Amino acid sequence: MDDLARRLAGLTFAGLTQDEVTGLIIDEVVAWGRARGWRVYRRAPSVVRLPPPMDQQHSVVDVALARPAAPPIVVEVDHTDRRRTVEKLLAEADAGRVAVWVRWGPGRIAEPPAPIHLIALPVDRARGRYSHSTAPARPAPTHSAAPAGAAEVAELPLPEPRRDPL
Repeated sequence: MDDLARRLAGLTFAGLTQDEVTGLIIDEVVAWGRARGWRVYRRAPSVVRLPPPMDQQHSVVDVALARPAAPPIVVEVDHTDRRRTVEKLLAEADAGRVAVWVRWGPGRIAEPPAPIHLIALPVDRARGRYSHSTAPARPAPTHSAAPAGAAEVAELPLPEPRRDPL
């Protein structure tokens, strides 16, 4: 999963909505799988059934990747920690699939239980939009070329206090 993690870490975007970021990540996972020649399925059926009254239907995973001579990979992409996602990925792992959780968002990203593979993608959030850049942070600008303490100190005259007549 290291190569997928590197590929996702290389994504650059700015000012996207939550749905746009999730879609971009899913598209990148799909492209990653296709580049390897694997069969790729979006919104593939999960081994987990939906809760009642829809318990005759299966939940879905964001991406499923079928690999020759290797267990399938299932990928869920979320911007928050969801207990239901953890339960679904644990069930997928119990069924013999490699379970991958791509968690993106600002702030701390909690580690899921084994055997779920976590790919954390920290992003910045401003005014309800999300951004991710691979560029290094810029250093603070230099404000003065003169060394500290080299400036002249001048006393300013203090104004006379105002006196109100009684």
